[in-house]
Amino acid sequence: MLRSANKPKLIMQTNRRSRISEGYRNIRTNIQFSEWNGRRHVLAVTSTQAGEGKTTTISNLAVAYAHEGKRVLLIDADLRNPSLQDIFQSSNKTGLSNLLANQCSHAEVVRKTEIDHLSLITAGPIPPNPTELLSSGKLREYLEIWKGSYDIILIDTSPVMAVADGLIVSSMSDGVILVIQSGKVKREHILKSKERLGHVQAQIIGVVLNNKKINKAEARHYNYYGLRS
Repeated sequence: MLRSANKPKLIMQTNRRSRISEGYRNIRTNIQFSEWNGRRHVLAVTSTQAGEGKTTTISNLAVAYAHEGKRVLLIDADLRNPSLQDIFQSSNKTGLSNLLANQCSHAEVVRKTEIDHLSLITAGPIPPNPTELLSSGKLREYLEIWKGSYDIILIDTSPVMAVADGLIVSSMSDGVILVIQSGKVKREHILKSKERLGHVQAQIIGVVLNNKKINKAEARHYNYYGLRS
């Protein structure tokens, strides 16, 4: 359960000792323990609706893996509302949309970031047909190629209740993390999101409850372990 309002989006890089950073490390650890019956090489992070913190979550999770020494590829597959280029201050002139439209090679869209071991593919220019591009089969082919170069591939997707894009990407992943903003989303919408992911045989491996208020007892627990923000 993370509370990240008014915090830097890449707190894993700016304040590694904060309790929020510890929360992202806990997510990473929980994912690793979920691999007891098979490796999860490709993970998608999505949400029920926009503004729940999925992009902040996946960005910091990517940094958490990179700090561990893992070779990380972070992909922005939210072709309608891309934002990873802003978080990592990267160019978005060429990205995933260009690659899927056969306008460039896969080597041209992968960019190094300032964080060791972390590479980024931005979404690229917003296309007129994002659903068709994502469902063409090309993304699945490229994921197989990238698996040979990276320990973990993390994909930021569109919210699953908005359009089909997030469901398409989730179906190609080894696991899905659903980000929910505390107090914002109705229970029936969360259950509908779960149902939609189930229909495409996407495996939800965990839920991140974002912006939850921490009570005094929880705060004392974090402070006991030296996890002060």
